[in-house]
Amino acid sequence: MPSFTQKTLLTALAGAIGVAAHGHVNNIVINGAEYAGYDVFTLPYSSNPPVVVGWSTTATDNGFVAPDAFGTADIICHKDAKNAKGHAKVAAGDSIFLQWDTWPESHKGPVIDYLASCGTSGCETVEKETLKFFKISEKGLIDGSSSPGEYASDELIKNGNGWLVKVPETIKPGFYVLRHEIIALHSGGQENGAQNYPQCFNLEVTGSGTEQPEGTLGTELYKADDAGILFNIYTQLSTYPIPGPKLIAGASAVEQGTSAVASTATPLTGGASAAEPTADSGSGSAQPSSAPAATTAAPAAGNTEAPAATQAPAASDAAPTPIFVSATTDAAAAQPTQAAPSSGSDGKGCKSKRSKKVRRHARDVKARNVAPMIKY
Repeated sequence: MPSFTQKTLLTALAGAIGVAAHGHVNNIVINGAEYAGYDVFTLPYSSNPPVVVGWSTTATDNGFVAPDAFGTADIICHKDAKNAKGHAKVAAGDSIFLQWDTWPESHKGPVIDYLASCGTSGCETVEKETLKFFKISEKGLIDGSSSPGEYASDELIKNGNGWLVKVPETIKPGFYVLRHEIIALHSGGQENGAQNYPQCFNLEVTGSGTEQPEGTLGTELYKADDAGILFNIYTQLSTYPIPGPKLIAGASAVEQGTSAVASTATPLTGGASAAEPTADSGSGSAQPSSAPAATTAAPAAGNTEAPAATQAPAASDAAPTPIFVSATTDAAAAQPTQAAPSSGSDGKGCKSKRSKKVRRHARDVKARNVAPMIKY
């Protein structure tokens, strides 16, 4: 019979394993150049953290923002988010690949992307509460013929836990915050059950565009009772109302694929002036290719080590040639399907795909004993 000490240790271990592991973006890739994001597993504990392009957050449990916090600053760029100290440069018309460390199959929902202008001072010092976001990309339900359906989050998993978003060619040069977000709806059928995972990155957009849409304050993007927030995925569906403002004119979808890494880029700093408009934006909107890339593949989903921000870029100053590899239908192994939560269940149990570092946040720990049955 286990002693009290053994029971205590087992309980603590179970709690540690149960602390959330949903996901965060470890890095972004632009034309083959990899920029470090904010790794919540390592950077909060560093005495001398490197300069990165991803905004920091206190969500070290890979947790979420609930609908009852939609009116607070946490929904803007995640919990207690603070400005990234560096930024990445991208030409209007180019695509950005966002690499998540992991994402659980059960956490189905839309993938949404926004931009917000930071003004001429840059995004390193902008007040997040003043940012006005305009939507440049969205994808929701892919196939609702069977419960719980296939969503953009499933495509992200098949894509190596990554997502491509295109910066519209019409966007005016300047400094912008890219707000990338997955909304998990596995518990969305009940009040305050949806889970938002916003991730923010500093960009300097170059090119010859002239458009800078007005946008919406982050605290006004969603309401707790929006049709796409309070939503039951455990039924046959033909449509899903993606929440948030409408897409801007000029926004266009991009074929999803993975982006090979050709070099590690050092984040830029300062924001006195963005690149002047040029006659040719040089966008050449990079598209995925079905041919396998010969270069190093994108970081593995389980990789939580942030690239060193002090590492110099490739020897040439020219931007690396973009290399994209189309995702295939067997890119991710089939996962168990989560059945609809039974009456009285909060359905917040999550099944992380991580094999080495399994963490779940406190909210899911509470729901472990009342999670829906899993069908194999």
